[in-house]
Amino acid sequence: MHTGISLYPGLDGTAAEHLSLLKQASALGIRRLFTSLHIPEANKSAQRQELHQLLAAARAHDMDVIADISPQTTALLGIDRLQPQVLLDLGITTARLDYGFSVEKTALFSRIMPIQLNASTLQPSYLQALQHAGADFSHIDCLHNFYPRPHTGLSPAYAAQQTHWLQEKGLSVGAFIASQTGRRGPLYEGLPTLEMHRRMDVSLASRHLAAMGMQSVFIGDSHPSAAELESLARTGREEKHVVVLKAHLLSQDPFIRDLLSYTFTARLDAAQDVIRTQESRSHVGSHIITADGPQRPLQYGDITIDNHEFQRYMGEIQIIQKPLPAEPRTNIAAHILPEEQFLLPYITPGRKFRLEWVR
Repeated sequence: MHTGISLYPGLDGTAAEHLSLLKQASALGIRRLFTSLHIPEANKSAQRQELHQLLAAARAHDMDVIADISPQTTALLGIDRLQPQVLLDLGITTARLDYGFSVEKTALFSRIMPIQLNASTLQPSYLQALQHAGADFSHIDCLHNFYPRPHTGLSPAYAAQQTHWLQEKGLSVGAFIASQTGRRGPLYEGLPTLEMHRRMDVSLASRHLAAMGMQSVFIGDSHPSAAELESLARTGREEKHVVVLKAHLLSQDPFIRDLLSYTFTARLDAAQDVIRTQESRSHVGSHIITADGPQRPLQYGDITIDNHEFQRYMGEIQIIQKPLPAEPRTNIAAHILPEEQFLLPYITPGRKFRLEWVR
């Protein structure tokens, strides 16, 4: 998955702070940079002065620079006409075209440089019009909006619906998450695509977008912490289509810890009450998993391993999806953190998942 940061010359922070963040992100393998060239609150003089320095630094670090532009961007850049080659020469590698551009102008841009469209509002009729206008779809990807005002972010259902049909058309789709430590003005309420991510930490929000199938994730705010950058980069390095969940390890057995460290695949024949893994028994070998004492009733989010009393099922790992009676033939090995459990529905039949331990 591609990962990115967002910087806004002339709005928040100094040029030195922006360059420092860009270098930190690049060192972690974050390769995309989002900026906007039509923010009403930006100081235009400072924006113009800082922009060229930022673009030069991004080019030196081989970053894909996505600039949200409008027809009014000409005044900021000091040019007469907004032409693709002018943007490329400045160091803008992808132009995000939202409002104010005709279908014909958008198609023209796509034949010369990569462009990005607004995934949150795009409709099939517009893609059809672009096709008729001769757009080069190999140069087009999509990025959802971010929403500065609380309660205006998208629902997961709507974002998933938009993302799904765009991906079916062969388009890559990305979205934003909010920083919890360095939010952008003027509202300082976070810049997420999904409303539920407004107060959610970067690790969980980015893993949620990855589970939804987003191909790019950007921190929308311009002052994320070093820990947030590392969390984003870690999500970007994950194997594609793997759902990552954080859990408390309850078992004291080193063998069980090792067994649970694998990446697993949910069985295709989905059970009603549990998520079954299709590989776990094959990892047990000749080891005997014994019962580990009295068992409590099983809870949603428990991770269980069948012990030797379940005979040939010994070693089967399951994630409990509803409250179930206590089962002495099954050991409760771990428990998914409550705040992570909303990710469980994304472990669909055939989907891979992996656990991370927290203390």
